[in-house]
Amino acid sequence: MTAQWRAAGVADVRFAADLDELADLAGAADGPVVVSAADLVAHTAVLRHLVTSPVGPTVALVLTDAPTGGRTVVREERGQVVEAGPAERLDGPATGIFGGALRVGRDDVPTLVAAARAAATGRLAEVASGHADGGAGRSVPPGPAVDQVFAGLAAQGVLVFAHRVRLLVAHRVDDADGLAAAAASVAAVDEDRAELRLSVKERDDFFTTYFVSTWSPHVTKAAARLGWSPTGVTMLSVAFAVAAAALFAGGGRLALVAGGVLLYLGFVLDCVDGQLARYTRNFSAWGGWLDTMADRAKEYLVYAGLGWGATAAGVRYGWALAIAAMTLQTVRHMTDAWYGVLHDEAARRPKSAGTGGGGIGDRLNAASTKVQADTGSVSYWLKRTVVFPIGERWALIALAAALFDQRVALLAVLTWGVLAFGYTGALRTLRARWMWVPVLDTVDATLHRDDGPIAARFPVARRPGPLVLALLAVLPTVLVLLATWRYGEAYPRWTVLLGLVGLLLAAGGAGAAHNGPLDWLVPAALRGGEYLFAITVGVVGGAPAWLIFGYVFVLTLHHYDLVARLEKRQPAPPLHAATLGWEGRSVLLAVAAIAGIVSIGLATLGVYLLVLFVASVVLAWFVRPARPARVPAGAGGSATI
Repeated sequence: MTAQWRAAGVADVRFAADLDELADLAGAADGPVVVSAADLVAHTAVLRHLVTSPVGPTVALVLTDAPTGGRTVVREERGQVVEAGPAERLDGPATGIFGGALRVGRDDVPTLVAAARAAATGRLAEVASGHADGGAGRSVPPGPAVDQVFAGLAAQGVLVFAHRVRLLVAHRVDDADGLAAAAASVAAVDEDRAELRLSVKERDDFFTTYFVSTWSPHVTKAAARLGWSPTGVTMLSVAFAVAAAALFAGGGRLALVAGGVLLYLGFVLDCVDGQLARYTRNFSAWGGWLDTMADRAKEYLVYAGLGWGATAAGVRYGWALAIAAMTLQTVRHMTDAWYGVLHDEAARRPKSAGTGGGGIGDRLNAASTKVQADTGSVSYWLKRTVVFPIGERWALIALAAALFDQRVALLAVLTWGVLAFGYTGALRTLRARWMWVPVLDTVDATLHRDDGPIAARFPVARRPGPLVLALLAVLPTVLVLLATWRYGEAYPRWTVLLGLVGLLLAAGGAGAAHNGPLDWLVPAALRGGEYLFAITVGVVGGAPAWLIFGYVFVLTLHHYDLVARLEKRQPAPPLHAATLGWEGRSVLLAVAAIAGIVSIGLATLGVYLLVLFVASVVLAWFVRPARPARVPAGAGGSATI
């Protein structure tokens, strides 16, 4: 297997005679470490996928084989190994067995070394039971040495992601007959063809599955042969979206149809960049960040094109529709991201430790799990479609613009978006109360609230809680906005101060504990409050609608940068403190409104934030680049025992 591991991207392959030697080899490594059992038979691609997996620093191979020979069984949720050990000791049904191969991230190597030392001296169960995150009372089984080390690693609270094998072959063998059967299974599969099929997401939305992924792998294969990079394909998809937005802005039936076609092709390329990354195993933290940011920037540029075109066609509120669509979609995405973090955190907690006691939330969770497991059923596709994922959004925009006009496209996006937001919001609220995980206590709440220096100096309001304060803070702004639309230019500018005072109520929650069952909604509520206040200031001050759109667009770039960092558990952007926080920016806009220079204020602050954003990107990814998500060849090593 030495040649296979080297082909998988690990240049330094060592054999450990026992657990003490394994601990010595791992402790001497200066990077990630791959540990493998000698009884594993697999395609080289399986090993390469494990080594290059972008899901997290520590990843374990998980198989569906029946457990034999004392091998460790695992229970996983949301792609995470939440328990490993004997089946009878798990806090739920086993979902697979440990596949005998494990990539351990640099920061988790000391725990690997400790687990190997403890297993070598027979103290592994003692080490596991002493861990505060649920290892108490759990025994680590005898059996293969690698299994003991893996079980000890998981019992000590290390976050381990599961790498499942699809289409390819991986087995752990016990004898010569098993070895021969596994080798025959490996030989029977066309490895490259399987890898191309694996480049397509296993589960995607309806439109992407049936109208894109049926032929996009051919584009992926061609792109790989031409030597294109995923980043290059991402930028090409941006160009297609910009061209579509320009056609939507220009108007005319031919331009609208051509814009719809370009939008569809741009979305195909948006899928191809991820497929190409998976097919070539060319992952990077920069590429993942860029893909996230490009997706949102493309969509909002299309909204701008639709708003421009609708206004030019005589629609009075064309830009207002575009601003509303962008604001709604951003707030939705914020709740999506934070709910995902909440669910991941809940999955890692022992079932007995969780939660607020079952009830309707428990039943909803069970129903959702059942529907998700029924892949391809009508209920499965309805559940995936009703939430209005990106494939359905782009398809709806392309069809509505091509068949009708820009106004209909924006109204359709808003209507479906509001319905989807109401549906997901209601269900997630019920399920979140059941899970009861204080997720904002596990991250830097100040960073992800986007608080600035003013909020830091506000007295802490422990009641009624940060979420209630954030929601109440929006109401005065909404009232001012409605009054401005009702009375027009006759409405006095100083009333924006009422909205500002109300908005600053949310600053009272900055230092409070965010440990309520619904406090994961706080960042989204603050985003909505800031965007609405900026829009209100623009309307009160008579700023051009396109300028209001541009300012909110720049804010979304800043906030999506924070979300992308949340998903990768990365620190704050290099120049984050200079962005002034949501309350600092709002105060400056209020001052501009009172002074009668709203347009100048929006333009100046927007340009300032955009320059900061670009400078932060350069500093974060090129001057002080983050650690790569992949494991480069030669970094760390593989120890086989």
